[in-house]
Amino acid sequence: MMKPFRTPRALGYHTDLALRVQAGAQVEDHGTYTVVRTPTNPTFWWGNFLLLHEPPHPGSLETWLARFREAHPDARHVTFGLDTPGGEAGAAAEFGAAGFRLTRDTVLTTARTTPPAAALPDGVTLRPLQTAADWDAALALRLAVNAAGPEGLEEEGYRTFAGGRLAGLRAAQEAGHGAYLGAFADGRMLAGLGVYGVGGGVTRYQNVETHPQWRSRGLAGNLVYFAGEWARANLAARTLVIVADPHDHAQRLYERVGFRPTEVQKGLERPPRES
Repeated sequence: MMKPFRTPRALGYHTDLALRVQAGAQVEDHGTYTVVRTPTNPTFWWGNFLLLHEPPHPGSLETWLARFREAHPDARHVTFGLDTPGGEAGAAAEFGAAGFRLTRDTVLTTARTTPPAAALPDGVTLRPLQTAADWDAALALRLAVNAAGPEGLEEEGYRTFAGGRLAGLRAAQEAGHGAYLGAFADGRMLAGLGVYGVGGGVTRYQNVETHPQWRSRGLAGNLVYFAGEWARANLAARTLVIVADPHDHAQRLYERVGFRPTEVQKGLERPPRES
């Protein structure tokens, strides 16, 4: 049985850790920081990281690198979450000089989603994934989105990562924590997302994606709204949480269906160095 670990102060990381545990991650409390490991998906950067409960102090870079290597000796990436609800980043500039990127995401919340202005296209059905074929369709969707992205990752490596992520979310669904929902037409999954309860009436969205050929048709807005209503009915959700890149159009989409910014979530990541 996993030992109790410190609950993050930041809502974004609180829900992140809860979802990782549901998907099979191991979490260890080390007092000033928390170790998160996902043995089934070792290339998942934010499934294998250290969560710092205070911003890093000047001169602490080498200490944190050593702690990361100790916790994740085989990892080629390095990732640190910053459990600071106000978005404080401490000595992030020192990490930047060592090749780290400071990530900034917006944590948005609402008690209830509101219907989008755009109607759902004819012939499209919104529902939870149910069969093995549905989960295969979800993986195909993720691969299509990655391939069309400006920073798409190598296909086989991404297939391994995305398959591992979906396997964890499927396990969480089968355990009754929530569901992965899709927009389907003619047997194809055109858009998808996950919505999972983390306790206390708090529910977190995951992986909101639309097939590149079906964007700007109202699918994402309708699916985000539908997921909120599904979570209220099936998970007793009182607080819906979603995280977005503030520079991406998705944040505006979420705000149009009722979400509002609550806090800033920051992290430090250094991708694998080319060999």
